[in-house]
Amino acid sequence: MPAITELSQLDLNASYSYADYLTWQFDEAVELIKGKISLMCPAPNVKHQRISWRLNGALFNYFESKPCQAFAAPFDVRLYDRRKSLLADKEVTTVVQPDICVICDSSKLDEQGCNGAPDWIIEILSKGNSKKEVKTKHALYAESGVKEYWLVFPYEEVISQFVLDDGAQQYRLLNSYAGDDKAVSYLFPDLAVDLAVLFKEL
Repeated sequence: MPAITELSQLDLNASYSYADYLTWQFDEAVELIKGKISLMCPAPNVKHQRISWRLNGALFNYFESKPCQAFAAPFDVRLYDRRKSLLADKEVTTVVQPDICVICDSSKLDEQGCNGAPDWIIEILSKGNSKKEVKTKHALYAESGVKEYWLVFPYEEVISQFVLDDGAQQYRLLNSYAGDDKAVSYLFPDLAVDLAVLFKEL
């Protein structure tokens, strides 16, 4: 089989696994959503990156002396129904790159990234990808068992905080933060993000 060095060599209607994904050698950033290739948005803009940098700084400081670890994209997270045990690469068909994720179970970490659901995921929406983030990933993260999920809306300057209802395997909206609010993590209640600082323009 020839090496896959161009996205155009792939059939976007076909289904692929994480084992396939690992062999691709092209520059475009893609995710796999239940076997289907999902093209990622172009490089994030300044507003997105500023927010990401500030969130990463806050999480780095908080988790530096704690067992949980925070990671920023690009970082592969392999997801599957949490009712299943760990899967081989050829069986994994969903690989995403959240903007930020926090992982407390170190056994899920390997050289490729995270194998299984992080405890907390933060996605910073970009223009053009909100439908995927809000609908598709919302369902994926719930199905795989991500306990806390934040959606950051840069232009509205709002954070929506979801927590997983284990019984229903669905998210419930816990809080919407805006203005001068401090967004407080559900899993880590002594970690608060000041929205006035997060969204401040330089």
